[in-house]
Amino acid sequence: MAQSSSFDYIFKIVLAGDSGVGKSNLLSRFTRNEFSLESCSTIGVEFSTKEVQVDGKTIKVQVWDTAGQERFMAITKDYYRTALGTLLVFDLLNASTFQNLDQWYNEVRANAGIECSIILVGNKVDQRHRRAVVYENAKRYADERNIPYIETSALDTTNVEQAFHSLIADIYRNWASRIDLLEGSYTSDQPKRPKYAPSPKPTNGKPSGYCCPMS
Repeated sequence: MAQSSSFDYIFKIVLAGDSGVGKSNLLSRFTRNEFSLESCSTIGVEFSTKEVQVDGKTIKVQVWDTAGQERFMAITKDYYRTALGTLLVFDLLNASTFQNLDQWYNEVRANAGIECSIILVGNKVDQRHRRAVVYENAKRYADERNIPYIETSALDTTNVEQAFHSLIADIYRNWASRIDLLEGSYTSDQPKRPKYAPSPKPTNGKPSGYCCPMS
């Protein structure tokens, strides 16, 4: 690390859900304000970064887009283990992607732990005339798991920023005070460095480490 960075925290979040629900376009819309109608299925994982402001702090967010195909599950579940937050995404136009949410929700909880912040996202709300999942059913699913629910469109940008910022703010509330306490022993003459949010404790009992290495 050549010099101190301008950001205060680094958080890692992942996008989870079936193939074709629009995870890649949510990622590109949030981090680069881009959208592609010809987006291909993700192979393995991809990630982008963005800096956001929460309560006067600059947070660098690493957003990982995981493949939704079954054959990549063994690869992608490793990325949940160091995630502090997850956008659990389904396609409002495809009922099967909603019916498959339990698989993804359970994978996140099993690998990232109960302290991983989750927000349920119903994507493609711009095509509400074609929707196959009604708002009430999705909201009930979220309420039963005590997680927020929001409907987005990567195409016309509806609620994309709000979904990511809501998740990031929740992570910040959960972790910032703990990180500040851990770093309280540093003296004022020591150089400022970005703070790494600790990973949720792994379910295998091994000690948790730091979330994300500097790139």
